[in-house]
Amino acid sequence: MLDFQVPHFRKGESLVISQVNGLLADAGSHFINRICSPDKWNNISASGKIVLCFSNVGLVPSELAIAAVQKAHGVGLIFAEPLSRQIPDVDDIPTVHVDLQQGTRIRNYLGLARRRPVSVQIIPGKGVIRKSPAPAVAYFSCRGPSSLSPDILKPDITAPGVNILAAWPSRAVNNNGRSASWNFLSGTSMSCPHVTGVAALIKSAHPDWSPAAIRSALMTTAYMEDTASEVMMAGGSSKSSDPFEVGAGHINPTKAMDPGLVYDMKTTDYIIFLCNSGYTQDQIALMVRPGTRTTCPHSYASNSNLNYPAITVSNLQTTTTVKRTVRNVGWNRNALYFARATSPHGVDVYIWPKILAFSWFRDEITYYVTLSPRKVSSGRYDFGEIVWSDGFHNVRIPLAVCVNNTDHATAAAAHQWS
Repeated sequence: MLDFQVPHFRKGESLVISQVNGLLADAGSHFINRICSPDKWNNISASGKIVLCFSNVGLVPSELAIAAVQKAHGVGLIFAEPLSRQIPDVDDIPTVHVDLQQGTRIRNYLGLARRRPVSVQIIPGKGVIRKSPAPAVAYFSCRGPSSLSPDILKPDITAPGVNILAAWPSRAVNNNGRSASWNFLSGTSMSCPHVTGVAALIKSAHPDWSPAAIRSALMTTAYMEDTASEVMMAGGSSKSSDPFEVGAGHINPTKAMDPGLVYDMKTTDYIIFLCNSGYTQDQIALMVRPGTRTTCPHSYASNSNLNYPAITVSNLQTTTTVKRTVRNVGWNRNALYFARATSPHGVDVYIWPKILAFSWFRDEITYYVTLSPRKVSSGRYDFGEIVWSDGFHNVRIPLAVCVNNTDHATAAAAHQWS
């Protein structure tokens, strides 16, 4: 937390555990062109001062700014960066992260002080609940579409992966010779254990489920809204996230234990996927059980028809139909599921049948989704969703459709006038 003598600037993000006092200093007083980098130091001491640095001046990361302030003998750092990039770390000097707007206000206040000393207190941080919308997609998170398999939605799902308190090898020593048995880390290495743990819980409750069924349960029960009841924000921008940033949504362990329906995959699905990825029949035979038929289809079989808990069509030129098969795994074996769809912009979506009637003798049903472009586009993704509901379960899958029919429309117009 950041506390000035004036009440206007009070909050930043940090992992500081003891109070730090100092005088506020702008980077311009100690660094060439205000760039907080060790090689830009002006040889002016910042002893007893907390230096204000901006990430967008010289495109400086916080690690470089910390090294620069250390070199200038400063006692702390206020680091201004885009809001979506505020990820505190265990730093060598007390560091508070603020957004660019807050940083600008701090600099303006320092200018109004007219060379009078401005004292700053960095006091220990504390958790503040429900003060900012969460979750949000981290700015460093990878985005889709997949370059290798554009008809398979990637990413699948999101999970907690920012500022996670995790075990740390005590032999890991930083530049100051300090070591610890814990650390705050961010990245896929942190979100992956969350998903793995939830998958293990599902497997323990449903030991006969395949990996594909477990993935389906995770994806179809994920949610897209944050604590402000808005669509999750996409880090690194000021816009709402879409399926290429959040996948099917944020993981929901409780609902994933009882998804209602699952999209399972058979061996043939994987073989078609491997065929489409360029593997030969001999190579595929090495990956499957002996005796499994590994013949690739003579005609191209789109990955859009794989029984995946998302529908992605990367090149929609004309009306196209894809199919999906769902299995009822809910407690009610005699269940009725009703479909509703949110159509991507410029695409008509038709589902048949619109009602799925399950029974003790019929726990698996195939349905078809017809996508028809009603706009002319040269390749732009739009998003929607399909939800099957029995009044208790809401089984949701994303729709990602790229209408790419400019050439087709031009040819049709030429034929009309010929």
